[in-house]
Formats: sequence, C-alpha cells, structure tokens
Amino acid sequence: MSRIDSLQHLRRRLVQRLMRLLLRPAKFVERGTLPTTGIYRILVCRFVQTLGDSLTLTPLLQELATLYPGAEIDVVSRCPAANLIFGELPGVSRIFRLPRHVARNPLQSMSVLRSIRRIRYDLVIDPDPQSQGGRLLTMLAHAERSLGYAGRAKAGSMTYNIVPPDDLRHRAMLPVYLLRKALGGDPAAGKYPALHIGLNPLERRQGRVALSRLLAARGDRTEKRGCIGIFANATGDKRLEHEWWVRFLAVFEAAVPNCQIVEILPAGAYSLLDNRYPGYYSRDARKLASLLSNLKLFISADCGVMHLSVAAGTSTVGLFTVTAPDEWGPYGAAQYAIMARDHTPEETAAAVLEALSADAPARLMQACNR
Repeated sequence: MSRIDSLQHLRRRLVQRLMRLLLRPAKFVERGTLPTTGIYRILVCRFVQTLGDSLTLTPLLQELATLYPGAEIDVVSRCPAANLIFGELPGVSRIFRLPRHVARNPLQSMSVLRSIRRIRYDLVIDPDPQSQGGRLLTMLAHAERSLGYAGRAKAGSMTYNIVPPDDLRHRAMLPVYLLRKALGGDPAAGKYPALHIGLNPLERRQGRVALSRLLAARGDRTEKRGCIGIFANATGDKRLEHEWWVRFLAVFEAAVPNCQIVEILPAGAYSLLDNRYPGYYSRDARKLASLLSNLKLFISADCGVMHLSVAAGTSTVGLFTVTAPDEWGPYGAAQYAIMARDHTPEETAAAVLEALSADAPARLMQACNR
C-alpha cells in the first residue's frame, strides 16, 4: 500500500469512528420495497474527487433514468470533471460540485449544501458501502426516502438499509445492486449497465478528426490502419515504470505490426515513452473521451483514464498490480483485466495478446492487422 493510500485508509477509518460516535450504526430494517412510482426528484451523493471513482457512478445514473424516466436526477460530487462526466446522461439535471478540499473552503461548501437543502427530494441515495462523506450528505438533504448500505462501515440509518453482497465487489456494480435490491427484485436478473458518459455523434466525429490530424502530423496517412492507445501513467504503486513499458511494447508491437500506437499524455503534458509515438493531450475529459472512442483498443494501468476509455465505449485492457480487478477492472464485452503483478513485461504482453486473440473471434487483432 502506497503512502497516499495509507493516509486515505487512515482518514476513512477516523471518519467512520467519528460518525459512529455521533450516529447509530446503520442496520438492516425491513421497510418494504422502494416504489417505482411517485418518485420525480432524486439526489445521488458521491463524496469522491477522482475521475475513476466518479465514472463508476454512471451505471447507477443510467439505471435510475430507465426506472424513473420522468424524474430529475441531481448529483453532488467533489470531482472537478463532474459536469463533463454526468452532464449529458439522460435524466441528469443539476450537478452540485463541492470543492475538493471541503474543510479548506468552508464558505463554498456551505453554499453548495444550502442549495441542496432548498430542494425537497423524493429519494436520496448514498451508493457507496464505505464512504461516510456520502452518508453525511445524504442525511443533510431533505428527502422523503433515503437509500444506502448498512453494516459496520456505515453509520446513520436510511429509510432503506441494504446489506452489502458477499459475492459482488465491483465499484460500478454495487450502486446498481443497491437500487435493485431495494426494489425487491433479483439484482442479478438483468445485465448491469456499463460505464457511460453519453458521447454524441458530433463528439465522436470530432474525436475522429483529431485522431486523423494527429497521425497526419507524424506523416502517417494510412486511413485503414487500426490505432491502439497507450497510457503509461497511474498513481502510486499502480504505476508501471518506463522500462517496463518499453519491454512490454517491444513484444506487443511485434505481434501487431500494422497497427499504429498513440500515446495519451498525463496531466503534466509530457511523454512517458520518449515521444516515440504520436501523443495526444487534453485537460477536457469529454474531448479526451471523444478521441478514445475512435481507437480500436486502449491499454493502461488501473487509473481514471482507463475508466474513461471504457465509458467512451472503447475496448480496454487494464493492467493491474496492487488493486483488485474484481473491484476496479473493466467489465462488459471486449473489456479485459490482466494481472501484471509478479509477471515480467514480456509475460504480461503475451497474456494481453492471448486474451485479445480469444475474443469473438479475434476481431480486435484482425482490425489492428488489416
């Protein structure tokens, strides 16, 4: 566990203990099932600031829009890109953005909380089984009904308290499970929605134009060549070093000689692969997603850009070292989670190629080698 992860874990435990001192633990109480009618104003509270964490909320927002098509869905978040991530999803109305550091910005935080409390909601949801920040926001809102997880990690009871499942850990599926369980049905009866940010045809076309210009600037005018994106950055122990990527790509490129590699640059706008490949940089999450949507494949360590690629509808390979794929990995058709821990770069590249070659039937590899 990295130093940053250790500090976050310590902070989470301290907040949980404080909340348990102030509030009773959330216990499961049988209150019937959540109604499918009469709910028109919904608030979803997600007290996170990172891109990846925020994107895992999009399946729940899609599920809510399907279940309550006539409702307005508001979201409260600390993510700077919250408007870009959630703003184009069906049913989403207002996005209340708290500052990333709430304690350092008390006036701005209070202003956001006052705006939330002016609205009387029919349903407020705390979708995270661990976060106490989301639970506190849920309890501060004015709502007829509240929905959240129960258990040792949560304090403060909701109208509908759901016990976390034993056989499901994925951060994008758990919010949907919560809602389906409250409705009284079998949570596994239907397909779970994928990560999604609602790119429209114009945005995808603009991404295609940006990709074509990028390749043309490097002298590559072969329109039929498949493009594979590489993001060589991540936070803390999730990051794979430069030498690791060099060895990985030596094996991977040899297997797909007709594809074009494109490097997606990190926030600092610099290449981590020695400017060997055409590089693309954007601070705008939607512009980046638009370009990602035009790639045949995207390869990255576990990070927010990996989740953004999935939300853009691109086949994505996530390389995992310290985080659990069953909790954070890409899921759905043509999405892959590969364990890189305890394996050489060459072995990891072989595992990626094997996974791609086994896919229905090797369409991705054929596209990159045509």
